[in-house]
Order: sequence, then structure tokens, then C-alpha cells
Amino acid sequence: MTGSWRDLPVLILVGPTAIGKTDLSLQIARRFPCEIISVDSMQVYRYLDIGTAKASSAERDEVVHHLIDIVDPDEAYDAARFAVDARKVLEAIAGRGKIALLTGGSGLYLRALLEPFFPGVPVDDDLRNRLKKPLFEEGNSKLHKELSLCDRVSAERIHPNDSHRLLRALEIYSASGIPWSEHLRRQRSSSDQRFLKNTLMLGLTCERQVLYQRIDQRCRLMLDNGLEAEVSSLLGMGYGSDLKPMQAIGYRHMLEYIAGRWGWDDMVRLLARDTRRYAKRQYTWFSAMTDIQWFEKDDPDNVLRLIAGWLR
Repeated sequence: MTGSWRDLPVLILVGPTAIGKTDLSLQIARRFPCEIISVDSMQVYRYLDIGTAKASSAERDEVVHHLIDIVDPDEAYDAARFAVDARKVLEAIAGRGKIALLTGGSGLYLRALLEPFFPGVPVDDDLRNRLKKPLFEEGNSKLHKELSLCDRVSAERIHPNDSHRLLRALEIYSASGIPWSEHLRRQRSSSDQRFLKNTLMLGLTCERQVLYQRIDQRCRLMLDNGLEAEVSSLLGMGYGSDLKPMQAIGYRHMLEYIAGRWGWDDMVRLLARDTRRYAKRQYTWFSAMTDIQWFEKDDPDNVLRLIAGWLR
């Protein structure tokens, strides 16, 4: 799609989980005429509220948010679809004379929007069912070993318990003969121009130990606010534990506790550990984006001043 709206200013705020992106995004939207677009691979799902740390209903009433609660947990959704949806929203926001503020921690989704994106291999149900057989018979470790043989790079970045992405990576290789990691490498090396022409990319950071304390606090808050009841409700609605969103951090941990495979203390410990590891992976994603201007999480005034000057 072409059009002058692609040249209009767009704000982007990124950073690891629990760093404070939601609070700062609301401060920005109160100061400037912004509508917020969530860049989060889990907040797109309905009924997953506590474990995804969505903005509250009051916050969404105050500032317009997009791409939250748009699909059911059993509906397929990926970065390519996000790019299509986000571009439609961006055009609509520009048409209203507002500024789009993209914020979230899903680096892959952001890259899909900003850069030429590998559209993916169509899902082949027969192939997927064949790949699922060893998953059911021997577990995730079997799939992870198979992926290591044909796509070592993807195997290193995909957690052994992430059955959805393990299946997708094997599916892409089986259907195209090309590893998923190679598709992504070709995408990144494309010489096409960035889709959005006028962006200010901001990143929030802090000392690693401080971030880990915030992550521990976030995990406790999720549990105190009823994550167990939320997961039980999802199961009661018929959403199985093998669905992609049910394998997300927090949800798969609670599923292990509900099933009796983990005790409460182990679940809490592993939830915090895996969230910290996820934050490290987020930093890795964003460190490859060299045009991000980084700010300490406690420095909102300088962020607001920079935005004001850039918009002028």
C-alpha cells in the first residue's frame, strides 16, 4: 500500500517485560494526541488478561488501544497477520489526525511490521498431524532434537517446551526444504526500504538486577490477581493446554501446577526464572535494532522532551 500516511510520524516504545512500558505509553498518550497499538503476541487473545498484563479497562477507556482482544485462544495468529492488521490500524489512526504509538515487547512482531516479511508456508493439516505424532508419543524433546538436525539456529532460539513453534519450524522445513532461520535471514537482508518512513524508536532499560526484582514482583502480582482462576476458566471454556497461547509464559506454568506435575513453590520459581530468560531474549532482539534510543525507566521527562522536539 502506498500513500502519504506512511510518511507521518509514528512513535515506537519497546523494552523487556516488566520494565514499565504501559505506564510510560499512557504518559506519552496523555501528553500527545496518540492512539496506542499493542505489539504483543499474547495480548491479541481474548480471555488472557492477567498473565499478559494487559492495560486495564480504565486505561483503555482513557486512551484508545488497538490489537488487544481481537482473536480467540484457538484461532491462528502470527507475526505476518499482525503486520497486516497493524498497517490497517496505522492508516486509520493517520486518517483521524492522531499519532500512532506502537508499544510492546514482541520483537518479531515489530520487525514484521517495519521490514519486508517472510509470508510463511501455508499450514498443511496432514503434515502437521504427522509431525504431532512423535510429539504425543515421545514429547517435545523428540521434536527439538529433530529440529536441531535440520535447523540448528531455530532450535537454539526456540524453547524445548514451545511445541507450537517447534511444530511450525519443522513444518516450514518439511514443506519448503528451507530452514525457518534461513527464511528469516533472507528477509532481514532484503534491500527493500522500511515500510514506515518516519519513526522515533525509544527503548526502556534499567540495571539487570533491578529488572529481575520487577519481574519477581510482576509474577507475584499475577498470582495474587488470580492467574490460577484465569487458567482454570480457560480450561473450563474448552481451550486445551496444547494451544499456542496456553503455552505462553505464565499459562504453561500454571497448567503444570493445576495438573499436579509441579508444586506451588516450584511453579513460582520456574515462572520467575523463565520470565527472566524471556527478558534476556527480548534484549537480544532489540539490540539488533540500532536506531533505538535507550532511556532509563525512571527518566520519563527526557523521553517526553525528546518526543516533543522530534514532533516539532
